Amino acid sequence: MAMRQPRPHRDDVRIALAGLLGGLLLWGAGLGTRTADDPIVLWSGRWPILLPLAVIAGCELLRRTHPRTGLLVGVAALTLDTVTQGNLVTLVMFTDLVYAAVLYGTPATARRVLWISGALTVLGTVVPLAVWRVPEALLIGVVIGVVAFTPGATGWVVRNHRDAAEAARLRAEQTALLAEIDRTQAVTAERARMARELHDMVANHLSAIAIHSTAALSLDDPDTSKQALGVIRENSVEGLAEMRRLIGILRDSSGDTEPAAAPTLDGLASLVEHARGNGLDVTLDCAHTALPAPVELAAYRIVQESLTNALKHASPGRVTVSLVQRDHALDVRVTSPFGDVRKDGPRAPGSGAGLIGMRERVALLQGTFEAGPETGPEARPEAEAAKTEVAKAGPHGTTGGGTWTVRATLPITEGESA
Repeated sequence: MAMRQPRPHRDDVRIALAGLLGGLLLWGAGLGTRTADDPIVLWSGRWPILLPLAVIAGCELLRRTHPRTGLLVGVAALTLDTVTQGNLVTLVMFTDLVYAAVLYGTPATARRVLWISGALTVLGTVVPLAVWRVPEALLIGVVIGVVAFTPGATGWVVRNHRDAAEAARLRAEQTALLAEIDRTQAVTAERARMARELHDMVANHLSAIAIHSTAALSLDDPDTSKQALGVIRENSVEGLAEMRRLIGILRDSSGDTEPAAAPTLDGLASLVEHARGNGLDVTLDCAHTALPAPVELAAYRIVQESLTNALKHASPGRVTVSLVQRDHALDVRVTSPFGDVRKDGPRAPGSGAGLIGMRERVALLQGTFEAGPETGPEARPEAEAAKTEVAKAGPHGTTGGGTWTVRATLPITEGESA
């Protein structure tokens, strides 16, 4: 199936009609560019003038869709007009065809037209002057320059400005696109950060509330229920305070709630004490000096989430928290008993978001993270401790022994992984 040729542009149709009507007016008035007795006129009379006028007016319809074809046919029409008495409008429309060929043609066509018109201008100036040796011979080069080279040079300048404007527009669109991508990524990263903060700050208190409320409902012991309700109230108040702090982070500093400072490793002792109040047997071994704020926040949140997971999922036994600072990294290690859980004990469901959040925090600092059960030699002391605790707990204790270990290595120097 043949490709449909594009229609002439509406402006080109207007230019062709205006040129044709203008040429007819000059023809009707008897105005030509040469007289009948001019030596160059080979086809005298008024009627031959109309043929090149009509042809070059038709070429104006091709000035955008087929500029090179229009120029080639226009050259033939101008040549034919030269051997007649001529029409000024025919000459003017030819200059427009040169301009359009440079502006709308391919880059190769534009360069070729400019070079050819420039060469003809030089030759039209030098050769007649060398042959006739009269100053009037320079007028031939001037006429060729006005008719051919000047429109071509004008089209070249306009084309360069148009291309520069198009390139600037494309750069602006690309910049806007990149800005939108950056904005989307920033929003996504901020949402992920806030999700981690919300989970780490509130999940610990909600888990304790869920476990102790289950115990209060399942045990018919007034003292136990009263103690559980006390823990529930304490965690509810602290969870509400943490939620308010999170809202403070989201609000502008000019609002009625100021953002709270990020937690540091100095608060680990209070965190461990709170975990003990929730029923965990926790020991803390922490030795560190001043650390970058992102490292302290990540380490604090990892310990906090690990204690929350131990409260929800660990077997009875001792939980150990160890932080060791090396030359270029901070090692965080949290171990808890891992085995068969108490079948009738209160539990809290998990979503798996905690491990994902810890892994994301470590990845942002270009560190390493591992979490999983251990059954090797390093797990034996914790396993024996777990078995001892189970034996003390009675017949509903766990039957297996193992250790769930969370390890994180946080580089202290920015951009340097352990």
